[in-house]
Amino acid sequence: MLENIDLSRKIEKEEYKAAMPGLELKLGVLQREAIERKIPVIIVFEGWDAAGKGTLINRLILNLDPRHFKVSSALRPTEEERLRPFLWRFWIKTPAKGKMAVFDRSWYQRVLGERVNKTVKKPEWLNAYKEINALERQLADDGNVIVKFFLHISKKEQKKRFEELESNPSTAWRVTKEDWQHLQQYDEYAGAVEDMIAKTGSSHAPWTIVEAHDRRFATVKIFKTVIQALESRVQALKAGGEQTARVQVSDNNLNDVSTSILDRVDLSLSLSEEEYAAKLKKYQERIRELEHQVYMKRLPVVIVYSGWDAAGKGGNIKRLTQNMDPRGYEVIPIGAPNDLEKQHHYLWRFWKEIPKAGHMAIFDRSWYGRVMVERVEGFCTEAEWKRAYREINEFEEQLANFGAVLVKLWLHIDKEEQLRRFKERQENPYKQWKITAEDWRNREKWDLYKIAVDEMLYRTSSPHAPWTIVEANFKYYARIKALKTVVAAIERRL
Repeated sequence: MLENIDLSRKIEKEEYKAAMPGLELKLGVLQREAIERKIPVIIVFEGWDAAGKGTLINRLILNLDPRHFKVSSALRPTEEERLRPFLWRFWIKTPAKGKMAVFDRSWYQRVLGERVNKTVKKPEWLNAYKEINALERQLADDGNVIVKFFLHISKKEQKKRFEELESNPSTAWRVTKEDWQHLQQYDEYAGAVEDMIAKTGSSHAPWTIVEAHDRRFATVKIFKTVIQALESRVQALKAGGEQTARVQVSDNNLNDVSTSILDRVDLSLSLSEEEYAAKLKKYQERIRELEHQVYMKRLPVVIVYSGWDAAGKGGNIKRLTQNMDPRGYEVIPIGAPNDLEKQHHYLWRFWKEIPKAGHMAIFDRSWYGRVMVERVEGFCTEAEWKRAYREINEFEEQLANFGAVLVKLWLHIDKEEQLRRFKERQENPYKQWKITAEDWRNREKWDLYKIAVDEMLYRTSSPHAPWTIVEANFKYYARIKALKTVVAAIERRL
């Protein structure tokens, strides 16, 4: 495909001078519209070494309000970045609503440079296509405009530019031994580029190949492409409205799950105080040992606690971490998203908290709020929570592909036990802070939440991220089962 690109295309100086003022003004207007309408924009620049990425990015952003964009360069990952899933460093840089993120190289280096130079194994870069497509679809579904450029020059032109840069003492530093090596690998890179374009081009994140021999032609093409993408989104919003209505969930629009998983749980399971004390000591000693092994083996561990209000998540987490080294784990309490978090894809705030390899992250509530509280309370649209099942499964699969141990615990109690604990908290001056008006409101919607939880368990339990239902009417039993489940999951991986 690349060999069929006409690299002789050019624009004369006079034509360029006549066209650019109008394009610059139009781009500025559209940026302001994107800010006003809270449209997040992602622009990706890939291309050959010396194809002019830096120059063309600079030309584009000169016409934008610098308060509302950020340029990131995807250099070799740092040690901190290598200890996390490869998409982590890009997820945390995705733009808020109304902002623009410009990437000088991007997640595509996994299937380009890292592939050709064999710094990752073939199964890793092959799997990266799936993860990249999931990333871009999730962002597009959340309203991001995604524009991707590949700046194309011939092997002969690349060599010529390297020689010109080297001949000038002020620019010679820009050409490295690695650049010359890449020139020798031009044909291999070309094959990787063709593969990348074929496997990651889509209607929501299309590739635009830019003929970059002539800088004026490349500049005009880039401006026009960005303008067209922004115009298309703005016009679509004007035609269809802002679509901000939220769906209040009722029995009529809940998906029916044919059988209730929760109804089959035996909540009579219990332990005596003596059994509890013996088992607690055993498993707390073992989790301490495993924490050290996790660090030595550079194994990331993600533990998710979900459950009914008053099911005992806090007490359970306390017993899990009681004897652990606090340097090796972090407990992450999840509440309602703050104003900044609301401006991003809902998974953004969880990607930020993914532990580096060798550490544990313990989530007290998690991304499952999307298909529970946000669904039931109408904080997101029906389309948003329905697609969240797929997005969550993709997210967890990516963590598993990185090697993470995923433990997901649903602490289950019945309605009568919850009421007993609520009253106990209300009557105890030292526990009154644990009970809020919101807890009582949520209790009134028990049946709706139960349907949502059943569907969540059904749709998001997988071989690499299974749900474990913890029978929690009796706290001693629940604490030991949770500890035992975490220990077993880590031991299996080790």
